[in-house]
Amino acid sequence: MLECINLTKFYKKKCVVNNLNFYVHPGEVFALLGSNGAGKTTTIKMILGLVKPTGGEIRLDTKLKIGYSPDTPYFQPFLTGRETLEYYAAVQGLSKEERKEEISRLLSTVGLEADRTKVRHYSKGMLQRLAVAQSLLGDPDMLILDEPTAGLDTLGRMEILGLISRLKEAGKTIILNSHILNDVEQLCDRGIVMKEGVTVGTWDKSEYAGKNLQEIFMEAVGGNIG
Repeated sequence: MLECINLTKFYKKKCVVNNLNFYVHPGEVFALLGSNGAGKTTTIKMILGLVKPTGGEIRLDTKLKIGYSPDTPYFQPFLTGRETLEYYAAVQGLSKEERKEEISRLLSTVGLEADRTKVRHYSKGMLQRLAVAQSLLGDPDMLILDEPTAGLDTLGRMEILGLISRLKEAGKTIILNSHILNDVEQLCDRGIVMKEGVTVGTWDKSEYAGKNLQEIFMEAVGGNIG
């Protein structure tokens, strides 16, 4: 479904992604692992076409529909969650009938169906749920979720993880960008570990059954446990 070959990005003289190689199969949850500044978000932006690669190749079907939930979602503060989704659905060209049915379904999916609160009063968890709902408009083939649980309290994190788990069960292909290893271990099938823009390790749940992901991660980045 997606393949990145020798993907590289320089900002002026600084290399933030260097010869990155990975592929994503249909129906799997793939993790981009790494600490803040590892190059994960830049990689996502290149896949989405928001940032032009300095070198390398991204192989992606141009007809593929991609939904994206950013690491720091921002929506117009004077709109409600429903009004926000209506705006984005109209931008996508969905008809009024399609918008009404799909928006009600998505708001129910993320637990915001009865909420009439303006976005400016949303908690961090509510913003993340709305961002995921927005990413699901138009029934995309692939979802890219950038740090969907970052900064959330325990309840908010559990809500988002439960939502992603349901999307996985529904067969969605998902790229999850996260530095929270417990989330990745719970949800993902495979992934790569990045450090300073370079792949320093790989992880496959089927191959590492019984081995703690924290150990794999720390070995890859050169850290110590305990």
